[in-house]
Amino acid sequence: MSKVLSGMRPTGRLHLGHYFGVLMNWVKFQNECECYYMSADWHVLTTSYVDTSAVNENTLEMVADWITAGVDPEKSVFFKQSGVLYHSELFLILSMITPLSWLQRCPTYKEQISQIKNKDLSNYGFLGYPILMSADILLYKANIVPIGEDQLSHLELTRKIARRFNNFYGDTFIEPKEELTKAASVPGLDGRKMSKSYGNSILLGESDDILRDKVKSMFTDPLKIKTADPGHPCGCVVFAFHEIFGIEYKNREEECKAGAIGCMSCKKQLMEMLSEFMKPLTEKRKDLIADKAYLEKIVEAGCRKAAEIAQQTMEEIRKAMKF
Repeated sequence: MSKVLSGMRPTGRLHLGHYFGVLMNWVKFQNECECYYMSADWHVLTTSYVDTSAVNENTLEMVADWITAGVDPEKSVFFKQSGVLYHSELFLILSMITPLSWLQRCPTYKEQISQIKNKDLSNYGFLGYPILMSADILLYKANIVPIGEDQLSHLELTRKIARRFNNFYGDTFIEPKEELTKAASVPGLDGRKMSKSYGNSILLGESDDILRDKVKSMFTDPLKIKTADPGHPCGCVVFAFHEIFGIEYKNREEECKAGAIGCMSCKKQLMEMLSEFMKPLTEKRKDLIADKAYLEKIVEAGCRKAAEIAQQTMEEIRKAMKF
């Protein structure tokens, strides 16, 4: 059976972009593969090491979101990175054999250094986090890693590190393959990519009152001033959500183009669809988050299961290195 390793940084509640972009794929994998889903709490330290007060709470919030979306802790292993100390041991070992130039050429490293100006990223942890990511994957001998295209360079680095280790010490690691996520494109309220950092997201389990305010604030076609004006749905955030949630979105597209419906009516109908979609998620999440002890037990049990696999791998690694 194939093994899957995937993770998220616990930086806050998840939104619809996570739901369609990641969690739906996790649900699919859990019925086909041996799955390990990780709260990447040490990865948070690479950029947010100054204030770590919310990391543990965010992990529980995130696990509640996973279960709300249909990811089953009975079918998959939920664990947190810091709960399996073998991650740090393998990270140390792999950092010894990884050339510095490989890290400095990483496209996402260059991009984030240029874009993130409000944090000091001149630390080794930020430069070396692709090695930690490699350790996460190789520790479980995962052969499938679901990622977006922006993470392809990191997975290629993982394969290079695995080959380098195998060349030095004998065949120990398998080279993981990417599974590119096929997800609906979920825009934020302002038309940009949905992101917590942009403040333009719709969270899983959002109440009707908050949903209503957010739908009202959605960007619409600036050229459609009156109801009878022909609209341009291809550039409208509200229509993008109709396309995701409404089975009659083709009819809505034609109505908009023909000036047969106004933006307020369109938003009202979208609100009804979102509310219907969100209601069972909201109720399920409310019950989950009310029982933090249950969520903690899931993570603790997952850490024990993950540690068993990680320990076996580390024993193989030490033996290969003659330690």
